[in-house]
Formats: sequence, structure tokens, C-alpha cells
Amino acid sequence: MLFLSGCSLLQPFIDRRRNPGVSDINKLYTGPSKPDRPVICYNPLLTDDKELQQMADDECVAEETGDYAELTEKKYFEGRLLSPARAYYKCVKQETQNPEGKEEDESVVGK
Repeated sequence: MLFLSGCSLLQPFIDRRRNPGVSDINKLYTGPSKPDRPVICYNPLLTDDKELQQMADDECVAEETGDYAELTEKKYFEGRLLSPARAYYKCVKQETQNPEGKEEDESVVGK
């Protein structure tokens, strides 16, 4: 049985657990992962940083909490046996600026 499920046990995943029946978003999630701060459990021997970044970016976009994710830290030997590492991210909204990087003057806009 372990051999048959071996592939799925080694895949990285978002570490999110939910309280059943709770509607308050602040009390809904009990795991380390939150909508604006995804945490990914993974096996560092089988998963590269690019795959982790893509998963975190996708989670931020899916939860509508940011446009991309920034890595804040990695911890080893605190996850599950076959996925012993965790990567912590924070979701970031992309700032919009004009091409010169300057704020537009409101008095000029109306003219």
C-alpha cells in the first residue's frame, strides 16, 4: 500500500487545516498556512525552489490576497516524515506606478 501511494506522499502541498463549521475567517484556519501567508510542506531532495515559488504564487492569486509570493523563511525537520521541510511565504500586491516612478500631480490630470 505504501508503494502504491508513494508518489502522492512525496508531492509538495499547502499546509492548511480548517475548523469545520466555522464561518469567521480569522478562526477558520488552524494550520500554519493563512490566505495571505501560504506555507508549503515539501521534500527538499525532490522539490526545487522554482516549483515552490510557483505553488505559492498560485495560492496568493487563488486566494486573491496578492499578485505574487515572497519567501520569508524555510524550516527543516518540522513537517511530516516524507515532507520534512516547510517554506513560508507572504503574499504581495504589485504596486502600480507610472513609468517614471513618480506620483501624478492631481492638478495636472484635470487639464
